[in-house]
Amino acid sequence: MPTGDALARLIREEGTRVLATLARVTGSIDLAEDAAQDAVVRALETWPRDGVPDNPRAWLLVTARRRAVDIIRREARRAGKEAEATMFAGAESDPPEVVRDDLLRLVFTCCHPALSLEAQVALALRTLGGLSTAEVARGLLVPEATMAKRLTRAKQKIAQAGIPYRVPPADQLPARLTGVATTIYLIFNEGYAAGAGADLVRVALTAEAVRLARLLAELMPDEPTALGLLALLLLHDARRGARLDGSGAQVLLADQDRARWDQEAIKEGVELVGRALRRTPDRPDGYAVQAAIAACHALAPSYAETNWDAVISWYDVLLALRDNPVVRLNRAVAVAERDGAPAALALVDGIGGLDSYPWWHATRAELLHRDGQPDAAKAAYERAIALGLSEPQVAHLRRRLADLPR
Repeated sequence: MPTGDALARLIREEGTRVLATLARVTGSIDLAEDAAQDAVVRALETWPRDGVPDNPRAWLLVTARRRAVDIIRREARRAGKEAEATMFAGAESDPPEVVRDDLLRLVFTCCHPALSLEAQVALALRTLGGLSTAEVARGLLVPEATMAKRLTRAKQKIAQAGIPYRVPPADQLPARLTGVATTIYLIFNEGYAAGAGADLVRVALTAEAVRLARLLAELMPDEPTALGLLALLLLHDARRGARLDGSGAQVLLADQDRARWDQEAIKEGVELVGRALRRTPDRPDGYAVQAAIAACHALAPSYAETNWDAVISWYDVLLALRDNPVVRLNRAVAVAERDGAPAALALVDGIGGLDSYPWWHATRAELLHRDGQPDAAKAAYERAIALGLSEPQVAHLRRRLADLPR
């Protein structure tokens, strides 16, 4: 039986799916959250003592449904509410909606066009239950307090405007695609390089993001955003088997054993990149461009044989689509490989708005290290570590710090 953190993570992951199902059945995200949270608390109390049920999700769902019925009955104020509770207690069939998966349905539901894109994504990430407010804030590069206020305002707007929690008709799905794709992308990012904790990779999160991206591409097969997103996730996830060594330490891209990369995922990802780019020859989709960059790495026989000209050219295309500090930082990393540390360091130092972003400091530290500036590199490494990263990432930076000449 899983114990400690593993058990808590199992309960939280299954609780996320229970929340999604209850939100669909009840039409109320607040009711679903209350009931699902109660079921999670009960599981945390009883499973360590009695053991994990054979079907954990079914146990949580039954417990949460009973709690939801109790809440409806207790708060009934007008005629018909009791009948509503009784009907809910026996409801089992899915509604005839185009989005059949409960989690993907919940993402579409949260991404209501009445909310700003930032609020849509924040609400979807937080409601899915896989990411905490701190993790959502980190993914969107805002302070945690700001994110908490943003989530509160989004829920207040939904309540005041009477915005329904339901999936729109098929012809309205494209209007929500940007928010849905961003949500799935950020779920994958938190799983691919966890921002805190003992694990570099949270496999359950990356697997769930890939699953949702695949469902999205099946639902909207002509949308380059959906195709590009799935390609990007597959190409990154293909490296998973080579990203940690036998002791669990992080292995950088330059040092990875490419024979351990998932070639089937790479093949599928590259094919999807081509399909996505062909659908937007004049102004390519941003996810397709990121996938094209990932494909340059995936197709290179070795790190030394990477076509850095192509990588940088694709970053230039991406900057024309979405000019932001993180894209500029990633482009500078590629410039360092082609043109050397001094050229890249000048670019990194010219990027504003990332002082609280640990990877800006970590990148500066590495470039200063290469450029023979150990004192400045030491300060930058220490700043990156102080801003908070996962334990494997911190361990890697401490090793690099120890490599500096005294």
